[in-house]
Amino acid sequence: MKLNRYPKPVLLPDPQSPWECYNVFNPGVLYANGLFHMIYRAQGLDWVSRLGYAISTDGIHWNRLKDPIMAPESPEESRGLEDPRIVEIEGTYYMTYTAYGSVFRGSGQPTHAGGGILPMVARSHNLITWERLGPIVVGEDNKDHVLFPRKIGGKFVALHRRWPQVWLAYSDDLIHWPPEQMAPIYGPRAENLWESRSVGNNGVPIETEYGWVVLNHAYDENKVYKIGVVLLDLDNPTKVIHRPKDPIFWPEELWELRGDVPNVVFSCANPVVNETVYVFYGGGDHVIGLATCPLSELIDYARFG
Repeated sequence: MKLNRYPKPVLLPDPQSPWECYNVFNPGVLYANGLFHMIYRAQGLDWVSRLGYAISTDGIHWNRLKDPIMAPESPEESRGLEDPRIVEIEGTYYMTYTAYGSVFRGSGQPTHAGGGILPMVARSHNLITWERLGPIVVGEDNKDHVLFPRKIGGKFVALHRRWPQVWLAYSDDLIHWPPEQMAPIYGPRAENLWESRSVGNNGVPIETEYGWVVLNHAYDENKVYKIGVVLLDLDNPTKVIHRPKDPIFWPEELWELRGDVPNVVFSCANPVVNETVYVFYGGGDHVIGLATCPLSELIDYARFG
């Protein structure tokens, strides 16, 4: 199968805005109360990533706030807030995002090769104002994290990326994530060239009667990003039920093949609305695109592809 691409970007940089004039990309999107709510990553004149908010009735036409809703507040975030993913659990909104800064929390020392990549969690009751809860792990570069949309076994559960593998983590309170409750799930597959170098998570896992349908991304030695699918067990998501070998989406349009980073389709959102999966993604780390598919088709591919 292959996702159906909307023929043009659904959100572009605002050339008149100092904080989002260069790039808008990698949004988290939640569907609630009949509306699509988008929190997106943006870069402007200083190249620092901030998070903006936009709203839509159809997922294509968007109205956005003039000012960012989140901006760096600490040395750990000094280089930006990146790649938000949004979920609602028991009436509260949660967002995972990557803090990119100059130091690791608790280390007090500059990190290697620019490092300082922390997988953060935040909480909100209105999607506009957010309370930072802290990181899932410290002392290492870690990202591509996303929360499951409900508790499993009475615990909050998150996927995260301890390079080059995808891991699972559990928490009682979204603040403490015991290392002994973390485990690797899957990693790159050398036999599939498109995912031979690295894998990571996309949007919120989709719960189905057959398991958690999880969209992921991967790239090869040429850094060409593509989107794939993994099916995880409902009660024990460390168990991979099936993992199709072929991708379902890859760069084809000029605005995906070129951009601030070329050859990239990177998704942080796949809400399901009226049995359709809406995959919002960053194209070339420059604009925001949309691709869709019927939920039934995605489930069949996750099971049998």
